[in-house]
Amino acid sequence: MSASTQQLAEELQIFGLDCEDVLIEKLAELCILYRQNEEQVVSELVAFCTSTGKVCLTSETLRTFEHEILSKRLSKTWPSAAKDSGHAGSRDIISIQELIEVEEEEETLLNSYTTPSKGSQKRAITTPETPVTKRSVSARSPHQLLSPSSFSPSATPSQKYNSRNNRGEVVTTFGSAQGVTWSGRGGAGRVSLKVVGCPEPLTRSYKSMFQKLTDIREVLTWKIEELGSELKEHYKIEAFTPLLVPAQEPVALLGQIGCDSNGKLNSKSVIIEGDREHSSGAQVPVDLSELREYSLFPGQVVVVEGINTTGRKLVATKLYEGVPLPFYQPTEEDGGFEQTMVLVACGPYTTSDSITYDPLLDLISIINHDQPDVCILFGPFLDAKHEQVESCLLTSPFEDVFKQCLRTVIEGTRSSGSHLVFVPSLRDVHHEPVYPQPPFTYPDLSREDKKRVQLVSEPCSLSINGVIFGLTSTDLLFHMGAEEICSSSGTSDRFSRILKHILMQRSYYPLYPPQEDMSIDYENFYAYAQLPFTPDVLITPSELKYFVKDVLGCVCVNPGRLTKGQPHRRGEPSCGPLLPQTGAPRGGARCEGGAGPRLGSGFSLEGSSCLGIYAQRPEVNWLCKLHAQKRQGGLVISYAVQTHKELLEK
Repeated sequence: MSASTQQLAEELQIFGLDCEDVLIEKLAELCILYRQNEEQVVSELVAFCTSTGKVCLTSETLRTFEHEILSKRLSKTWPSAAKDSGHAGSRDIISIQELIEVEEEEETLLNSYTTPSKGSQKRAITTPETPVTKRSVSARSPHQLLSPSSFSPSATPSQKYNSRNNRGEVVTTFGSAQGVTWSGRGGAGRVSLKVVGCPEPLTRSYKSMFQKLTDIREVLTWKIEELGSELKEHYKIEAFTPLLVPAQEPVALLGQIGCDSNGKLNSKSVIIEGDREHSSGAQVPVDLSELREYSLFPGQVVVVEGINTTGRKLVATKLYEGVPLPFYQPTEEDGGFEQTMVLVACGPYTTSDSITYDPLLDLISIINHDQPDVCILFGPFLDAKHEQVESCLLTSPFEDVFKQCLRTVIEGTRSSGSHLVFVPSLRDVHHEPVYPQPPFTYPDLSREDKKRVQLVSEPCSLSINGVIFGLTSTDLLFHMGAEEICSSSGTSDRFSRILKHILMQRSYYPLYPPQEDMSIDYENFYAYAQLPFTPDVLITPSELKYFVKDVLGCVCVNPGRLTKGQPHRRGEPSCGPLLPQTGAPRGGARCEGGAGPRLGSGFSLEGSSCLGIYAQRPEVNWLCKLHAQKRQGGLVISYAVQTHKELLEK
């Protein structure tokens, strides 16, 4: 069945209704989806508007009309239509929903010929303790695009997730801002997305493994020499001294921090491995007793000033840790953009006790409601650590489940027009488990979707209307936090120290040796996992507690994960709306109230900042939302909070 936009416009004109072309196209989609002709849909719409007192047609009116009239009417007529249509194989399938129901009916028919034990594995068990949820009953809902039963025989919805409370509650704030709206314009806004590389971004798969130790050593040497040159220039160091040369006077030594054993780094096991040019890679122990404050981790490139009387042990008296990169300077091409909203979420997108993707479907509903200009979605989309994946209980290939999940997000958000950015994770069971990780491949994208879907690598630097986002799905906070040692005379923020190391070492993963579950290809690591600029916003999802911090002028955010931990054991908050809004700074890089740090030439953080986080307990959900607006004269970032309790409780 097809629908004519021209005939719809004529029908609306009969009732004196003028409608935008976008809304007429949406009406045509509803005609096809709910198998109604133009006259029927317009008559129903006019009756609905009259009864509810709606004067003009808006996208919100159409969504309400679809939810309250069309979907309910279709759910009543569907059983009788299914009975009259005969065998499922002879139906005219026009939507994904009908295809899902046909597959389920055929599966039920096949199960009737099996033994009770085998058939019971395929059928969902319904008891008073585990009732069928409203979502599973209403399979005709337009946003219900996933069919977990097609790839898992035990796809039972999470009762803990469905019974969570305190949804929409703001549990933490960071500063304050006023006058910021919480809805974007979807596809109506002008958005410029560009992946920034150093010198170019990773766009395809590459051959990994079979690394020679000499090649790894070469990459580490390049890193030491490159950062050493910057440290020498920045701190005005005259010359570096070889590690093994005895010196009675303080000397400056360049090298990389390491551990003298296979155990965890501690203050007594610190060694420094020199560069190739001055020290030929020699190693000497470091005595830290004279340092009042320090923060060290394996793989950190430093310049240590101290006394090496015998050439066999260095007594450190001063430490130079690194120099951050400059910020990106916007060009004329980056100007002229209006306010932009960015939404960020990180997987897994299933609860720990179910594979039904209910959190992902709720996320799609929020995207369609708020219509952000850009959505950044981090993996894992099919988590390698999920119990059903580890136990090999899925009946479909991992690649097929991922494609179904990706298709659900793309098709489910098509009406919003939002740009989608997909960042892979090393926990994506179907994808290449090598770091840096190439982008996902999805050849089934339509021409329309190719304009709004961007597949990027892990990690990557993304420019959104001239604002640089540093994106990484690797839990580097957890990895580095387990290896870092520190000494401080006062209170010290652990997360800020780690983030400072990342920015000053100019790398998305400066730890060496890496965690055991990290498989790093060091040749490509040097080419694709380095920071090209200090990002304006660095997003680092982690299992550790959520936060938003200003570190060296960079807004660093840990949004947590969309779902986290066992619902019956873990109740931490895990969703955070983040709204940086940009505008022209007044008076140079002035920061009102003294709360804003300098972000670079012409950049400042105006006023105070705010992170609003709404928790969904006992199962937890994370979202980040960001507003940005480019104006001539520079970039100003501020934050605001909104409670989404009403939205999430619907």
